Amino acid sequence: MGRDCPFCSGKVRFFMEEGSAAALFDIFPVNKGHVLIVPKAHRRTLFDCSEEEVCDIWRLVQKVKKHLDQEYQPDGYNVGVNVEGVAGQTVFHCHVHVIPRYEGDCDEPRGGVRGVKPALVDY
Repeated sequence: MGRDCPFCSGKVRFFMEEGSAAALFDIFPVNKGHVLIVPKAHRRTLFDCSEEEVCDIWRLVQKVKKHLDQEYQPDGYNVGVNVEGVAGQTVFHCHVHVIPRYEGDCDEPRGGVRGVKPALVDY
């Protein structure tokens, strides 16, 4: 993929790594501290990752959470993956979003990631 992939281009700065996975701060953050975790090798989606890569990604999710807890003291988190364009993926290198959530950062947080289809979360 090389230069066509923002995560493979060599231009991104990772701040934490775990085996075959690396973490970087999102350049278009949803909230302060929004992190992306990616496999170091180019994989289109999470389902294209090896078992080792998936394990390293999730170990890194835990490490990133500890870092964000210390640095930003969020009140909660959303952790999510978009797989393919129909599900909202716009960068086609697997990436896991770790989004710190803060009390009052939106009017109605109920439904969490289900909120991508608002009609389904009209509780």
